[in-house]
Amino acid sequence: MGTAHTSVPEVLDALKDVTYPAGKDRLVSAAREAGAPDGVVDALRGMPDEQYTGRADVEGPLRTALEAHSGHGFARRMRQAPHGGRPGVAQHLWEEPKTPIHEEFDR
Repeated sequence: MGTAHTSVPEVLDALKDVTYPAGKDRLVSAAREAGAPDGVVDALRGMPDEQYTGRADVEGPLRTALEAHSGHGFARRMRQAPHGGRPGVAQHLWEEPKTPIHEEFDR
């Protein structure tokens, strides 16, 4: 199935019987035990290897993992690029201030 069609609610549903705190490996094995599709297991594998305190704690890293695997992050960066954006840089930092030399050249 792949992670492209996997949703956050689908993954969280596969983790409904997990006792927290739990590490990434425990989440992956719990999803397997629950009979979750491969896309769910792959999404969990894409998360950082740390201890999660609850379902809400899993949601943010899970969204990031799903976005990375689905290509949406790449698509967003490509939409940003024609407008002067640089990947990984906040919008207010896109434009660099002109130096006095550059200002002189603009005259």
